Amino acid sequence: MKPFRLAVLTLSLLPLVSLAQTPEAKEAVERAERQTRLMRVVGLAEELELQESQALKMADTMRQFDERRRPLLEQVQESARVLRQAARGDTQSQAQVDQAVQRVFDARTQLTALDRDMYQALAKDLPPQKRAQLAIFMARQDGKMKMEKILRKAEREGRREEREKRRQERMQRMQQRLQERGP
Repeated sequence: MKPFRLAVLTLSLLPLVSLAQTPEAKEAVERAERQTRLMRVVGLAEELELQESQALKMADTMRQFDERRRPLLEQVQESARVLRQAARGDTQSQAQVDQAVQRVFDARTQLTALDRDMYQALAKDLPPQKRAQLAIFMARQDGKMKMEKILRKAEREGRREEREKRRQERMQRMQQRLQERGP
């Protein structure tokens, strides 16, 4: 995928991170998934120099695997939420730590198997050179997705720290005003 397309894709998905799970947010997430899939197919078609019919066939195959991946990713996210709460000291979540960790490992194992199955489904009609290019493309895409996730997390942390700093400053100003007014 060209760096410009990756930048456009990243910038178009960043606002979705902060959305609540309202119906509008779910639609936005679905739109982002379709857009991500489209960009992935375009990048794959360019990388493998595919004909339009081949690219459409691969797009359909990837969509089917993405639909199978979605519940597993949601399971990982839910387990991660439980683990974060437990790490913050929530006693109710702490009782679920072992189960949450096991669910994460199980889901990641299934996701790896899905990736392997998707590669095999996409590669079955390709010559060896194109299969090698496909494997490299998929590995790069996985790395880019992980990097984008890390960047989004860092951005969220930065915004959270900035909000906390502003809140602290407001609290200090309020305390100063109260002190100025006296008892």
